[in-house]
Parts: sequence; structure tokens; C-alpha cells
Amino acid sequence: MNALLYALVVVIWGTTWIAIFLQQGPVPEAVSIFWRFAIASTTMLTILLCLRRLRPLALRDHLFCMVQGCCVFGFNFLCFYTAAKWINTGLESVIFSMAVLFNAINSFIFFRQTPPKRFYAAALLGLAGIVTLFWDDLQAVGMSSTLLAGILLSALGTYGFSLGNMLSLRHQRRGLETLTTNAWAMLYGTIVIGLVALLRGDDFTPQWTLSYMGALFYLALFGSVIAFGVYFTLVGRIGASNAAYSTLLFPLVALTLSTVYEGYQWHANAVVGLVLILLGNLVMFAKPLAWRLPFLSRA
Repeated sequence: MNALLYALVVVIWGTTWIAIFLQQGPVPEAVSIFWRFAIASTTMLTILLCLRRLRPLALRDHLFCMVQGCCVFGFNFLCFYTAAKWINTGLESVIFSMAVLFNAINSFIFFRQTPPKRFYAAALLGLAGIVTLFWDDLQAVGMSSTLLAGILLSALGTYGFSLGNMLSLRHQRRGLETLTTNAWAMLYGTIVIGLVALLRGDDFTPQWTLSYMGALFYLALFGSVIAFGVYFTLVGRIGASNAAYSTLLFPLVALTLSTVYEGYQWHANAVVGLVLILLGNLVMFAKPLAWRLPFLSRA
């Protein structure tokens, strides 16, 4: 079961970066994020109400859901959408892979969880593989001020995502249902980002084109309703650090799509990077005789 959840997260979130790129244009970033999570939260709350699965939460839990919404369904995406103006989304997905390290650090800070020793080797292999994979792109872009701004915003958004992981783990440790907390967090994140757009005087009219609206509904339904629910379930089952390792594979999905639709050329460094990333997965999730794999140990 964990393997299926892991694969779903990689495939869906690996394609959302292209959808974010398709939303670049005249619509303000905050407005695009608002409509994405307005659709997602409304869908989730409606489904849960119809199925009678929306569980009651205490006021304190609602407050934590509000913070989670700001971290995962609001300001972090404002960082990502804004950064996409200055750096390509493939590079953003590379920076997002830092969630592995942020989650390991935050898990220790907030829950005193020490990652297994193999995690460090796997993370280093994965990150080294991603840097190698995109080395040509990094050299071509150069270290301009806009690139630095894009990198910093992407890193800040990734850290916000990691804090949201910690809050999700907090919810699950209190026995709260993931779908319920996600739905409320999305709603609160929608309200907050909507207020931001309102205060900035943004026009809430979306772009009525096939590419924009198609990207919007894909991000709302698949990238938000399905993927976030699956991911936070995975956080509860195998831990935030292990679940975040899936982010190391997002750029591979994006590159595969780019190869098919945009003619991406695989150079020698790209092949080496791919090998390093796959080796990192093997280190993290293979099943040596000496230890039992956490990724597959709980079906």
C-alpha cells in the first residue's frame, strides 16, 4: 500500500510543475492560488459532508489547521508561483527536493525523531543526482539577481511545506483524520490567500483559456485534493522524512514529460544524475537482510 501511495505522489506532483508554468501570465499569482484551493477545499468539504466523513475538531485543532493552511496551501505557493517568473519550474522542483532535509531537521526539532543512518546517504545521493542532472541548466542561467530571488523564494516555500508536514504529523498523532484536517486547512489557506489578493487590489477574474483552466482544475483536483491527501497519509504511515524523499523523484517526472513534449536532450551529466537518484532510492528503500524496510513494512 505504501508503495502505491508513494508512486501516486511522485507522478501527480511531478507533473504539477508544468501546470504551474501554464498558469503564468496576466492573472496575479495570489488569484491563481486562491482559485486552485477554493475549488479543492470546496470539493473536499462537499465530498466529506456527503459521505459523512467530516469529523468535528476542537477550536485548538482548527487554529492549527489554519496555520497548516498558511504554510502548505497559501504562502508557500505564493513563493513558488512568484519564483516561476524568474526561474524555470524544473529548477523549482530541484529546490523543492530540499524538503527531504527540512523534514529531517524539523522532525528532530519538533518530535525528536532521529532519521535512520541510511537516510543521510540516500539524501546526499539524491541531491547530488539532482544537481548533476540540472548542471547544464544552472550553468546556462548563471547566478543573476533574479535567479537568486527565485532560488530563495523556492527554498522559503519548501520550508513552509515542511512546517505543514510537521503540523500534519501533529494532527495524526492526536488521532485526527487526515482528510478532515486537510479540508479545513485548504479552506483556511484559501481565505488567507484571498485576503492577500484583496488587499493587493488584484483582479479575481481567471484567464478563460483552455491551457489556464485545464491547469487550474488539474492542480485543484489532482495536485491538491488527491495528492495532498495521499501525501499526508504517507507522512503518518512512514514518517515525514521518508515521505519527503519522494520529492527527489519529481524532477525526473518533469524531465520525462519535457523529453516527450519539449525535446529535452539527455546529456552525459543527466544520465549520471539519474543513476545517482535511483541509487539513492535503492539505499533508502531496498531491503537488506540486516534491517526491514520502513517503506514496505506497513501495508
